Amino acid sequence: MGPPQTPPPGPAAQVARSVVFIASDYRNGGVMGVYRGFEEASRKLGWQVRLEDGGGLKTQQATILMQVLATRPQGIVFGGFEPDEFAELVALAKQNRVVLLGWHAAKEPGPTKDLFVNVSTRPVDVAKLAAAFVIQDAIAQQRQVGVVIFNDKQYAVANAKTEAMRATIQACQGYKGCKLLSVENVLISDAAAAMPAVVQKLAAVHGAAWTYSLAINDVYFDEINYPLMLVKRTDIRLVSAGDGSIKALGRIGSGLSQQVATVAEPLKMQGYQLADELNRALAGVVQSGFQSSPILVTTELLKTTGSRGIEANLDFEAAYAAIWAGK
Repeated sequence: MGPPQTPPPGPAAQVARSVVFIASDYRNGGVMGVYRGFEEASRKLGWQVRLEDGGGLKTQQATILMQVLATRPQGIVFGGFEPDEFAELVALAKQNRVVLLGWHAAKEPGPTKDLFVNVSTRPVDVAKLAAAFVIQDAIAQQRQVGVVIFNDKQYAVANAKTEAMRATIQACQGYKGCKLLSVENVLISDAAAAMPAVVQKLAAVHGAAWTYSLAINDVYFDEINYPLMLVKRTDIRLVSAGDGSIKALGRIGSGLSQQVATVAEPLKMQGYQLADELNRALAGVVQSGFQSSPILVTTELLKTTGSRGIEANLDFEAAYAAIWAGK
């Protein structure tokens, strides 16, 4: 039996608590999207909530963690960074009975040795959803499937996504003749500089056989548009198993981009889940076991949800409000 699809019953609000969310970096849109959901949920629970900026630096994150622990909050969220490098501070938190939780603070969702729970979607689910969409799109468009995958192999999560995409394309469920042409290792940080030469090489080697690209992050597709125009390949369709960045959502929403889909996390819902999991810990009960599912974002979805956002149809606020009200 898999994890529950909706939050299971839990304890009523444990009011008048103090909680701190340490963001890995204020510049990380995913982290800040989760924080906004967490903040809204914390207020509904009657908590005092504080946000701190880790600045993308381990030293800064350690300093903040030390300062935060001195204020004795009931809970701390690691927003987008792992607790592994802060063993002494983690031990001090446990000694002081501070509940530690994380968002993208471990490779997989669920409880860890340091965290009551880590909240995220499963990377492999994200990858399978993106790759399956390529096959469905090819069936609908009556196109061949010739795929180049962009990976950054220094990250374990990226490699897991790439393997899941490779397996899905090679299985070619419901279609015939899917081909994986290559896996290109391009550092995310080098994407802007590297993509022109990489695209030129791929176009020369694979020619018309190259019809789709998958990527482990939307950043590759921030940089691919002009290089594809230069090699006269504006027909290639792009799908990311990334994080549904603001730029990617804008491109896909316009309906004019070669990027036709991305897979996004339900960030606001994950913020609510973090608050609910912390509420369970404060009430002395186990974590919920709930697992959020990734969202396939297409032009069609963005047309239907509009300004309400991609989580408009999930209806999680009411579910959590009922739990916290003791219903």
